[in-house]
Amino acid sequence: MRLTRSHVDLPLRVGSEIALPEDVAAHLLRVLRLQLGDACVLFNGDGHDFEARIVHLGKREARAAIVAARRLDNESPLRITLLQGIARGEKMDWILQKATELGVARFVPVSSDRSEVKLDAERTGKRLAHWRGVVIAACEQSGRATVPDVASPQPLEHAVLQRDGHGLILDPFADTPLGALGAADWHACTLAIGPEGGWSPRDRQQLLAAGFDGVRLGPRILRTETAGIAAIAALQALLGDLR
Repeated sequence: MRLTRSHVDLPLRVGSEIALPEDVAAHLLRVLRLQLGDACVLFNGDGHDFEARIVHLGKREARAAIVAARRLDNESPLRITLLQGIARGEKMDWILQKATELGVARFVPVSSDRSEVKLDAERTGKRLAHWRGVVIAACEQSGRATVPDVASPQPLEHAVLQRDGHGLILDPFADTPLGALGAADWHACTLAIGPEGGWSPRDRQQLLAAGFDGVRLGPRILRTETAGIAAIAALQALLGDLR
């Protein structure tokens, strides 16, 4: 039986005991009904799964003993950064969730000329914490033990300076089809996907000036919540670990 994996933001080592964070304890004990002595799997983002057992149940605390560690090797050889125009509501959650499942290494949420979502300082902090929670939950489900970084939302002019490897923009009028990249030998790339309204001409100029190249992904215009996921899957099939 596949054990539920739970993320804990704590140091983990074999032979130690930890007090389970309140949210993790609630899920394991109240939702999954784990009892004293039952097994679970914990991870903290260091690339390992840690086998653990519930060793103490109290009114206000639950403790788990770490009994074994296993290094996971399921990260893609292609390090993909998704530079994503901030989408509204559940669309952004869906993008983060599915891109995490497909192996994206880093997310950079971006505001641009046509962004429909405007975040003040308070909303930015809350939204960032929520997005990171979405990514962690996707790691728990998909079996990843390395948690992708989610950068603070930032203007496009700042985000383009964080390009990692080759920069790509989806462009239905580009000369190069994405499939032509199959002969490339890349270890990292940054994929720029615009918000609901797409990239403005000024946005596109900023991206091109920062070294991003246009590639064509089929003959149709894709929505922001479709474009990045389709392109990531194609990149992983061509250059990553979906081959």
